[in-house]
Amino acid sequence: MKTLEITNTDDFLAIHLVADFGTLLGTYTKGFAVIIEPYDERLPHIPDPVLQLSCLDASLAMKPVFSRFQSVVITSGTLSPLNLYPRILDFHPVSIQSLNMTLTRDCLCPVVLTRGTDQVSVSTRYEQRLEEGNLRNYGRLIVDLASVVPDGLVVFFVSYSYMDYVIARWHEDGLLEELMAHKLIFIETQDVMETTLALDNFRRACDAGRGAVFFSVARGKVAEGIDFDRHYGRAVVMIGVPYQYTLSRVLRARLDYLRETFQIKESDYLAFDAIRQAAQCVGRVIRSKADYGLMVFADKRYQRHDKRDKLPKWITSQLKEAHMNLSTDMLMVVTREFMRTMAQPVGQEATGRGLLSQSAVNAIWEEQQLQRKQQALEQQAPAPMQLG
Repeated sequence: MKTLEITNTDDFLAIHLVADFGTLLGTYTKGFAVIIEPYDERLPHIPDPVLQLSCLDASLAMKPVFSRFQSVVITSGTLSPLNLYPRILDFHPVSIQSLNMTLTRDCLCPVVLTRGTDQVSVSTRYEQRLEEGNLRNYGRLIVDLASVVPDGLVVFFVSYSYMDYVIARWHEDGLLEELMAHKLIFIETQDVMETTLALDNFRRACDAGRGAVFFSVARGKVAEGIDFDRHYGRAVVMIGVPYQYTLSRVLRARLDYLRETFQIKESDYLAFDAIRQAAQCVGRVIRSKADYGLMVFADKRYQRHDKRDKLPKWITSQLKEAHMNLSTDMLMVVTREFMRTMAQPVGQEATGRGLLSQSAVNAIWEEQQLQRKQQALEQQAPAPMQLG
């Protein structure tokens, strides 16, 4: 293009894309796959083949970092479970540490909702997600929370299609009309401009004291980077367990690659990814030590140890035994008590609780030294003799 001195390159954009695709295809020989999807996942009913080069190995992005820097610190509030990250990123950590969140007061209230007021279990499992009683209990949960929680309430669904279906059913049953009596309703869409406008109006409603509910989607634009700090998010509800679409060819290729290269089971990766997304969603409401918020995991599967134990330590440390198997009416009692407690002023004596004491720092240092000694002993241990 430069040799021919073509000025209007916009007319040759398609050729540019094909050339860039070919360059990437020739650059990487391992960890990538060319995948053809018969349709776009967002519009499965419209035949529209998609050809894409998908990265299956996240360690490729980290290798330049490890080769350039001598010391690398990877930190996040959703790095859980910790033992899976070194395997996915293909490195050997010197130290792994999970720290509690230092708070001036118990401003986090995670709860697990397993059933509605009628004692019928709630879940987004494929066999149960569209049942009438299940949808009604989810709708009644949001209406009851909106009547108790002040200012902003954020609700996350597992997918756009499920959110659209559920909201349409709630409208038919009159639940949205009940919800509008307590708060205004705003919905995330797949259009960036519409979502930006909805977020702006959501914040205006909270600032004006009217209160608002924001319906969003896990793995969506809002869940990935929008904070609902202060009065914009006094409660967040995660409806269901946000598993990836398991029939996706990209996901199937990634699962096969992880199993063959890093010996990571499909079930382990899918559960790890889903719980990480759920933790990221509920963490949108806690952005500082002065914040407070209610975190509702609305699915009976969160009661199981294999799901709950994968949540970050800063959530599980605040999850009380009495809050792990609640119905909607029991949740309302917990919510009223929590909101009433958080409405009280914070005294000066509570400030010191948010700081690490010298003894706590020494305990962390001693634990790290012990881990280093154990790792050194493991490396020095002689290899077992083989008898020929």
